[in-house]
Amino acid sequence: MATIQTSDPTDMINFAIGQPSLSILPAELIQRAAQHRLSQRDNQYLTYGSAQGDEHLREALATWLTPEYGHSVHGRELMLTAGASQAIDLICNTFTQPGDVIFVEEPTFFLILQLFRDYNLNIVGIPVTDQGINLAVLEEQLSTYTPKFVYTIPTFHNPTSTNMPADSRLKLVQLSEKHNFYIIADEVYQLLNYTITSPRSFSQWLNSEHVFSIGSFSKILAPGLRLGWIQTSPKLMAQLLSRGLMASGGGLNHFTAGIVRSVLEEGWQTEYLGTLRTIYCNRVDVLDTVLRKNLPVTVQYVKPGGGYFFWLQLPVEIDGGALHRTADKFQVGFHHGANFSSCNELNNFVRLSFAFYHADFLVEGAHRLVAAINAHQNSLLTREKQNA
Repeated sequence: MATIQTSDPTDMINFAIGQPSLSILPAELIQRAAQHRLSQRDNQYLTYGSAQGDEHLREALATWLTPEYGHSVHGRELMLTAGASQAIDLICNTFTQPGDVIFVEEPTFFLILQLFRDYNLNIVGIPVTDQGINLAVLEEQLSTYTPKFVYTIPTFHNPTSTNMPADSRLKLVQLSEKHNFYIIADEVYQLLNYTITSPRSFSQWLNSEHVFSIGSFSKILAPGLRLGWIQTSPKLMAQLLSRGLMASGGGLNHFTAGIVRSVLEEGWQTEYLGTLRTIYCNRVDVLDTVLRKNLPVTVQYVKPGGGYFFWLQLPVEIDGGALHRTADKFQVGFHHGANFSSCNELNNFVRLSFAFYHADFLVEGAHRLVAAINAHQNSLLTREKQNA
């Protein structure tokens, strides 16, 4: 759970918090949108709603996504969900059986691993390079395994912030067609680009009938709305909509869909996304400046051009879990790299999120982290001398 940000310099500064700071959440905008929607006296948003989600919102979302994605998006391709995690859970429920093999990136979003384990799926990790998922290793593994799907975070990857280039995306789609597996493209950071242009979304390949593109308002509006979407082909959409959950419950988070419809139709989403990009770009610059100036040269990272995260590679002798215990004494937190591993590796990596804290806290937190790393390294050197 996120802790409340305060101005007390003795409080823990926790770079593990991967969500927006409370100060930039658009409470006034959401209030305005709710008032706008309720003022229409449109009682349809107080009923169950259609299983695929409100048609008006889907059309508004398609219209808004088309210029953002750089290709045509249609409302019929979209299914509204209660966030990205619920979307992926629904795909697993529909298309997998216990024991099925799935490929995930190594590292990957740590919380999604538990979701896959809940379905008793056999998780096989494929390394991530600076070009996204390693397709050479993936092809090698296809000679051993027949995966049900590949789960990828192709744009501003969590945790590495890398991007899969366009030719690699096409190659992965071609492999999915050849070997008959699905691609779950978790594209929740697709629109959070700051200094570079995002690669084109996987949704441009829906005609392959092997692609699910996942989006979410959690990253571009507010996580508490619990509203996201699946974009896929008519064939795969029909299979999703055939589930008992959809037949019984109707639209997922239908009332919130009405509020977000107003956000899109009134142009407020575009305005707020621009605000987020400006804020986050500044936070990236602030954290990068302090880290680059103060970190030991043995700690490596690449400045992110979007998303939420810095991915730091520590010297191999430093275990991120042990460093985390040292960092507690310096009142600074982060996520240990092993959390993002499907096989409990990546011990000498840590993930930092810049999304939650404003500049002053990022600077202070970075100094605390550097002090913790230096103290930990000095402790290791002292131990080595004592054992010599």
